[in-house]
Amino acid sequence: MTVRKSMGEGPFTQGARAPRPSAFAQYRALLAKDVRQELRTREMLTSMAVYSLLVLTVYGAALAQVGDKLQIVSFAGGLLWALIVFTSLLGLNRSFSHETESGCLEGILLAPVDRAVVFLAKATSNLLFLLAVELVTVPLFFVFFLSGAALPPTAPFMVLPLLVGTVGVAGVGTLLSTMAIDTRGKDVLLAILFIPVAFPLLYACVSATGVALAGVEGTFATFWRSLALAGAYDVVMIAAAWGLYEFVLDS
Repeated sequence: MTVRKSMGEGPFTQGARAPRPSAFAQYRALLAKDVRQELRTREMLTSMAVYSLLVLTVYGAALAQVGDKLQIVSFAGGLLWALIVFTSLLGLNRSFSHETESGCLEGILLAPVDRAVVFLAKATSNLLFLLAVELVTVPLFFVFFLSGAALPPTAPFMVLPLLVGTVGVAGVGTLLSTMAIDTRGKDVLLAILFIPVAFPLLYACVSATGVALAGVEGTFATFWRSLALAGAYDVVMIAAAWGLYEFVLDS
């Protein structure tokens, strides 16, 4: 006589649940979603690239009025970081546009996904997009404005503040753009929030970039101090954003 197993003993019980994906699997899926979506639409990359080219054109028109009266190397760091900041703000304003317009954000909130993982994935995708635009705009900046300048051997060190600064911009910008999702005038609000909050980072990165481009003997210690300040800012602010993101996203 064959004894049939009860329903509760089978492999597909009524209350069985699929195993929850690991945090890394969730992160990888969210990051892949953002990258695929941007590669399909190219909305964020295109808008940032076009805007940066327009800013470079304005820079060129303004500097052409003074001719050789100004030593552009002395303030090239400030010009470059102004370009990066305003281009980044344009992209960060669009970082959640697809999720809010398609209702995908509500689906993510309903899914059993750690909010810190959502922050990390979105910050990483923003970082990748910002770096992709900088790979185009920074060389163009050098070609347009510094091609005739005698750059010192320390000039390649400017890559370090660019990387450290972009990491901080992506991390802090992701948190602040999330806070401004459902607010009126979110484009203006993000700029109002971002520039004061990120001022220590921007100050340190402009200082380090300027020292690297100037190459004045005896001043390179300032470069390392500024870079250390920017790195400390990244650690503190990204850790704070990581901890606050669940509250910000759920509210």
